[in-house]
Amino acid sequence: MKKPRVLIIAEAANPELTSVALIGHSLSEALGRVCDGHLVTEKRNEESLLKAGVAQDFFTAVDNPAQSVAFHIATALRGGKSLGWTIHSAMATLAYPLFERKVWSVFRERLMAGEFDVVHRITPLSPTSPSYLAKKLAKLGVPFLMGPINGGIPWPPGFDQVRMAEREWLGYVRDIYRFMPGLKATRRLASGLILASKHTYREVTEGDPALEVKSVWLPENAIDPARFPEIDQDPPSPIPGAPLKIAFLGRLVPYKGADMLLEAAAPWLREGKLELEIIGDGPQMGDLKGLVEREGLGNQVTFAGWVAHGEVRSHLAAARVFAFPSVREFGGGVVLEAMALGLAPVVLDYGGPAELVPEGCGVVVPIGERPQIIEGFRKALSQLAENPQEADAMGRRAQQHVRAHFTWDAKARQILGLYEKLIAGRSLSESRFDEIGPGNGWDEVGG
Repeated sequence: MKKPRVLIIAEAANPELTSVALIGHSLSEALGRVCDGHLVTEKRNEESLLKAGVAQDFFTAVDNPAQSVAFHIATALRGGKSLGWTIHSAMATLAYPLFERKVWSVFRERLMAGEFDVVHRITPLSPTSPSYLAKKLAKLGVPFLMGPINGGIPWPPGFDQVRMAEREWLGYVRDIYRFMPGLKATRRLASGLILASKHTYREVTEGDPALEVKSVWLPENAIDPARFPEIDQDPPSPIPGAPLKIAFLGRLVPYKGADMLLEAAAPWLREGKLELEIIGDGPQMGDLKGLVEREGLGNQVTFAGWVAHGEVRSHLAAARVFAFPSVREFGGGVVLEAMALGLAPVVLDYGGPAELVPEGCGVVVPIGERPQIIEGFRKALSQLAENPQEADAMGRRAQQHVRAHFTWDAKARQILGLYEKLIAGRSLSESRFDEIGPGNGWDEVGG
């Protein structure tokens, strides 16, 4: 079968960065292996792409000066680069339309000539970003796929102080994005929508059959086996009588929950049944070290500090459990990375991480306010500390699950199926990815 010709749009696609930019790069590279694809991205990514060995003829770099201006304004409003993500997202959304206008000016003749069978916009991931191209492509009859789209998960009750400490005040008025010019038209004119979380599925489709019929649920994160070769290796078996090693990885800020994890694990850390490594840095580091000292946990808790992404594997691989009580995660790529290494994940039933952990592959703790979260993690860690073989079995199943469904090549094959349906004029709601989701997750979000 002839490969579909796809214009891949990812204004953020950079192998040297993390989060959205790494998703844009990794997914576009994987799609290029299953289709006749050409990437268009922002000029700021060009040097990194070439350094990573991406062929010059695979991508076109388009300059967008508005993005740089938006970044500097957002940084000033956020008081740095680590807080106020909603502010960053809002400013990026305002700057993005210039990029798509430039894409149209560069590719208009080729699109009009029928050179591409599908246009796929990977980034921005935000559900708040309308598309200038949607109307243009609809007039040309070129299928337009958007996604993965994710974001906007509400803060859970009881964490208002944490929310304000993160400078997420803009989130209180986030819903005004629904009145953004062109947003409703974009969703109406798009041929397909990949929605990466249950919350985003509900927010974008709003129960509208016309949107549901063109929407599929598919998480945005995946693993590159070249970066995680351990995905094809069985994790080491637990040593009888040795403490169960658990790891936490993330920015050390209150909403990531490292302090809640320490409180939950404290009884078994003192008894020597658990060992904990906290990987990451941030403004909460001093408070966490103070908590460890006050509770007498120093012999069982280590702080790795900031670790380069390429070195994270060696830290995680030394553990058997990945404990991550973050109260607000959209995607949860770090959870997949831990699962790929054979760690059993213990996560909250809220946002992206819980949607990555099928039954039997980890522990999903019910969301609640702070005391309930601590108690839920305490029970989960107690069970695993008393039965490390159970943690080992969960970790092995988690690794197998990621190996089968959550590599970038596996994700690219799933999206290739969407391209084929769009080219054939078929509904995307026929696509069912429930086999990669947590149990009955698909039935809860539609499709």
